[in-house]
Amino acid sequence: MPDEKVVMVTGAGRGLGQALVAEFRRQRWRVAAGYRTDALPADDADLLPLQADITNSESVQSAVEKIIGHWHRIDVLINNAGVARDAALSQMDDQTWEQVLAVNLKGAFLCARAVSLAMIKQRDGHIINVSSFSGRAGQRGQANYAAAKAGQFGLTTALARELGSRNVRVNAVLPGVLPTNMTASRSPGEMQQFAAANALGRINSVEEVARFIVFLAGMQNVSGQLFQLDSRIAPWT
Repeated sequence: MPDEKVVMVTGAGRGLGQALVAEFRRQRWRVAAGYRTDALPADDADLLPLQADITNSESVQSAVEKIIGHWHRIDVLINNAGVARDAALSQMDDQTWEQVLAVNLKGAFLCARAVSLAMIKQRDGHIINVSSFSGRAGQRGQANYAAAKAGQFGLTTALARELGSRNVRVNAVLPGVLPTNMTASRSPGEMQQFAAANALGRINSVEEVARFIVFLAGMQNVSGQLFQLDSRIAPWT
């Protein structure tokens, strides 16, 4: 991959986001790494740390303008930032619902909107939404998270149709359950249940997911698709 390619990764502070930054840099991409809190200082010319609140339109626009001002282009957006706040629907308050929808769905929308104008002008770009199997099958206690991730599916396919004539690809990746901070509170028994739900009897790794996403980012002829990266099998309907 030519070293002039620029990728923006949201939620870069931990877990899959950290793995994505490391893999893109290994593949010689220029990486703008978005963090919710104070950004870390860059240690080389090909890493641009950003402080960005993806639920805030002005913050997102400022981050994208900084990237374009620094490297004069943006080739790929990875909408990786996400949050889960599980609760039974009868016990879920408004704030819990709204926070999960704001980060997972509104954040993806705001970031996609902010980069789309630059990609349209370039007549080239790729938006990849990191979604979830919960958006397909749902999970008990995750009405907010499942709704947000299902919304990402609709966002992905709608934008793929809308931006395809300008050579902008839009895809979604379902990485599966990963051993990250999001699952750190799960008991060993729960993690074993997640593994058992997979045909292969194991969950995925952040490194393998990162490798797939970097490969997908460089593809030119795929758009409007959902890629599930574990071995859970869901019914068609």
